[in-house]
Amino acid sequence: MLTEEELQALIPQLSLRDRVLVLLDACTGLRVGELLGLKWSDVDFENGQLQVTRSVVDQVIGNCKTEASQKPVPLDSFLAQELLTWRSRCPYNQGDDWVFASPLTKGRQPYWPENLMKRGIRPAAKRAGIVKHISWHTFRRTFSTLLKANGEDIKTVQELLRHANSRITLDIYTQAITPAKRAAQSKVVEMIVRKTKEQVKAGGEARTSVSNLSEPTPSSAALASD
Repeated sequence: MLTEEELQALIPQLSLRDRVLVLLDACTGLRVGELLGLKWSDVDFENGQLQVTRSVVDQVIGNCKTEASQKPVPLDSFLAQELLTWRSRCPYNQGDDWVFASPLTKGRQPYWPENLMKRGIRPAAKRAGIVKHISWHTFRRTFSTLLKANGEDIKTVQELLRHANSRITLDIYTQAITPAKRAAQSKVVEMIVRKTKEQVKAGGEARTSVSNLSEPTPSSAALASD
């Protein structure tokens, strides 16, 4: 997992696309298949929530891991604004398009998660001075840890992470209401972005050219592997 300070150092080093990916992952706890399985029609900007209805693993569309995984996920207003900015700049922004559609497939499929990690996120982490090995699961674990550090009750943490099974101690809690879940998520967002908002505004434009929003032009072999 990453510390609060490491996340704050990482965010300004990322391109717009990768920044939105990391913020969503670290502030919602979505599994990477669920993250890349999002379509724009799943983003409810009006009500501030994400509908998680599918998971993409090895470019195969499937169901979410558990029934609990399909519960709506709260979307903090800062995250919603970042998504709106990404939508205004990405080439695939219609309702049925993938939120993170790969230009290499002309939008028919989302990006490969390991390519995103190797080409964008890990190099940014290195620039930020982070020496830990980072994987997609790192951000889900970080979200869980930050929730607990904030003193959130166990039931709220369970519901935000959408775990299907719980211990008996979890069952004595009433189901967390949406405002509690939204407030818990917003605390994590604030922990991560409070020291980086100005850096993002000042330096974001320089890193959001078209070249940063798509993968490098591949060889035929690379295209086949993506």
